[in-house]
Amino acid sequence: MSKKTRMKSSKPSSQSRKTPARKPSAAKAARKTARPAAAASAKKPAAKVARKVGPKAAKETVKKPAKAAKIASAKSSHKPTPKKLIKSNLSDAPKPAAGTGLAEGTMAPSFSLPRDGGGSASLADYAGKKLVLFFYPRADTPGCTREAIDFTRLRSAFADAGAEVLGISADTVKAQESFRDKHQLSVPLISDEQHDMLEAYGAWGEKSMYGRTFMGIIRTTVLIDAEGRIARIWRNVRVDGHAEEVLAAAQAI
Repeated sequence: MSKKTRMKSSKPSSQSRKTPARKPSAAKAARKTARPAAAASAKKPAAKVARKVGPKAAKETVKKPAKAAKIASAKSSHKPTPKKLIKSNLSDAPKPAAGTGLAEGTMAPSFSLPRDGGGSASLADYAGKKLVLFFYPRADTPGCTREAIDFTRLRSAFADAGAEVLGISADTVKAQESFRDKHQLSVPLISDEQHDMLEAYGAWGEKSMYGRTFMGIIRTTVLIDAEGRIARIWRNVRVDGHAEEVLAAAQAI
């Protein structure tokens, strides 16, 4: 083989020179095909974001009416109480004692019973005067003694107010007299062994002590005005300061 022939054969053919030139065009095509795919993949997160935002927006729209409802309920809670409820809270009218018609403003029940020192005491004896009746459970017990002493101490002040004072219990006349003498009491003491006056004035009823229920005298005070009407009633009386409270009420009518 001649030298020229070897040189020709060593040169690349025209076809082999053209083949490498086509590779860039293939890369371009690959890039073109990649771009739509990238665009499509870029669109997918946007769609997901849109889907995620959608429920949040829906939740917000749902929450708004709920908030509005809460505000409305808060406003309605500040509205004035209906008239019917207000009326039920103003039921402060005096109620009669159980089993009696005794209430403030009603006529005082009449009575006539034996008293200490002999004789009797009746409502008619005090016509035209104010009258205080204090009902106590039992003579010569601590609470009843303090109460009777307090009314005795203030008897002149009651007289100045135009009022008389009577003490009533279910003790016998003899027991009342012993009670009077022992503590130097000056207020008349009435004996109501049959509980007639006690029941009429609502001072006899059910009581409980140390888990035991029984019938007995409920410490009660009644103030009667000069016209014979019930002016004030005190039930389940606490002894301390009670006589002074009754005196103030007697002075006020």
